[in-house]
Amino acid sequence: MAKNEQVLQLEPSTELRFRGPFTDVISADLKLTNPSDKRVCFKVKTTAPKRYCVRPNSGVLEPKAHITVAVMLQPFEYDATEKSNKHKFMVQTLFAPDGPINQEQLWKEVSPENLMDSKLKCVFEMPESDHIEAKVTKPVETTKSSGGDNEVKKVMEDYKKLQSELSQLKTENNQLREEGVRLRKVAVSETVHSTPISTTPTKSAQATGLVLPPMVYLIAALILGLLIGKLVL
Repeated sequence: MAKNEQVLQLEPSTELRFRGPFTDVISADLKLTNPSDKRVCFKVKTTAPKRYCVRPNSGVLEPKAHITVAVMLQPFEYDATEKSNKHKFMVQTLFAPDGPINQEQLWKEVSPENLMDSKLKCVFEMPESDHIEAKVTKPVETTKSSGGDNEVKKVMEDYKKLQSELSQLKTENNQLREEGVRLRKVAVSETVHSTPISTTPTKSAQATGLVLPPMVYLIAALILGLLIGKLVL
């Protein structure tokens, strides 16, 4: 079965070129033009969908209209030995039916003989100076390694700092605990020394500040009794 000729005009028509360095998103434009008098549905596909972002990747072109499709290559580590032409794009098209269009259903039900397609290969271009530097020093890889080492070093320093602060806090906590125990002991000792000895002296003793033994009172009573007895006799 003969292949249907592509109705759309593609610019570029055979390959998409991406110029490095590839440390950021690189975009290539694909212009689609509909020279016919009919509406045309289109879809852009790639063999490496994870490496590219395509906007828009499908749509409908009115007669004599054109659209620019942005093909964005995602950042990656360039390898000069990689065969970039293994990445390919395909633009599929078909004439749109009259009336409203459900593109999802239309592409599912389309007959292969009604399809038209064009294929483009991808080419990576690295500026000569960047190409040499990438082969000799691999700056991207060095930057990643250096950045990783710096991150590890910073984490270790933060960990050691936290350990030191934790040890200091434990020491201060022990000191405060010991100081609290010492202050409680001092408070108890002062309370004991300042408490007066409880006594129950007589009123006269309280007045004079003297406390006499009971025997003294007994002797005094006997002497007083003898004196009173002599006076009576």
